[in-house]
Amino acid sequence: MDYKKIQALLQAKQIDGWLLYDFEGMNPVARRLAPLPEGNLLTRRWIYWIPTTGRPTWLVHRIEKGGFRAVSEPVRSYISWRSWQEGIRSLLGNAKRVAVEYSPGNAIPYVSRVDAGTVEMLRSLGLEVVSSADLVQAVEAVLSPEQLSSQRRAATALLEIKTAAFALVHQRLQAQQQISEVDVQRFIVDQFEKRGLTTGHPPIVGVNGHAADPHFAPNPKDDTPIRPGDFLLIDLWAKEKTPGAVYGDITWVGYGGTEVPARIQHVFNIVRRARDAAVQRAQDGLHAGQPVYGYQVDDAARTVISRAGFGDYFIHRTGHNISVETHGNGVNMDNLETQDRRQLVPGICFSVEPGIYLPEEGFGVRLEIDVYVHEHAVEVTTLPLQEALIRF
Repeated sequence: MDYKKIQALLQAKQIDGWLLYDFEGMNPVARRLAPLPEGNLLTRRWIYWIPTTGRPTWLVHRIEKGGFRAVSEPVRSYISWRSWQEGIRSLLGNAKRVAVEYSPGNAIPYVSRVDAGTVEMLRSLGLEVVSSADLVQAVEAVLSPEQLSSQRRAATALLEIKTAAFALVHQRLQAQQQISEVDVQRFIVDQFEKRGLTTGHPPIVGVNGHAADPHFAPNPKDDTPIRPGDFLLIDLWAKEKTPGAVYGDITWVGYGGTEVPARIQHVFNIVRRARDAAVQRAQDGLHAGQPVYGYQVDDAARTVISRAGFGDYFIHRTGHNISVETHGNGVNMDNLETQDRRQLVPGICFSVEPGIYLPEEGFGVRLEIDVYVHEHAVEVTTLPLQEALIRF
């Protein structure tokens, strides 16, 4: 972790320091960012304090201080609950405004990791507690040039695998051979391995009504065949097997016939317009030099779908942050599940994936792309866009 970069961010935001706190793994942000010594047994509360100026400092329980012998930063210790609070006050010195993994009203649960009691205790010490959400985004979600290159390579590979998967379905159906959701899923996973990609979860392959379930998972015990005239959704995500690599994440849809039913085509067209509206909202704001926030991008897509009469069938946010995890800790394109008021900043990557899910009609459409933010523009890293249903 580059604490000098963090200190510059703290100074810019007029925050006196960042208090990374954890107890028994309740704060994964702190566990990822603080340079914890490997193999150390931590069963008590600890703090890693990054002041605006000066060196970061640890505060750990006396029985666990021995595990910090090799760290380069100063290590303070406490024993009792009284000395814990006294230790915090002493550690923070003259600090008044402190960043913590906290979100007012739990508006951004992805960074709201510190318990209410600890926030109350910090306030009782005379501290103003502010959210570290923007700091977390800057540290965890802003990609390096190497990471951006890895994301682009992953995106290219996913697009090729997607094309091969739909081609496989077409070939099997043309040969009147059986093929199922699980068959396609296994094919994609095999392609990941051949290309040196890894994923945290197998891809989604959903036929007909299963495509109307946003998080459907094919089940070998209850597999579903794919037949002519079926609707098919494939959602796949993966990254390279190298440290710091960033995910690609795409969703495409297809129809097993020459004539796409009018209803499916109508819904597809709406989702496509919603996708494009979200990208355009981000592009227009950045090009004009205006701040763009996650909830605004969601609004752009959701407005298209709502005006078309399908608002009740768009049941998730428009997009999520993408980093070394599929769902990273940067801004989400969300004004539904949460109202994400974090700003799109240069260096972040996110998905745009509006959807309309109609289980009673036996299909659902989601179109997913990846977007990278430059200084005054956005870049879709998963080109080409899907402009028509794939025929298989």
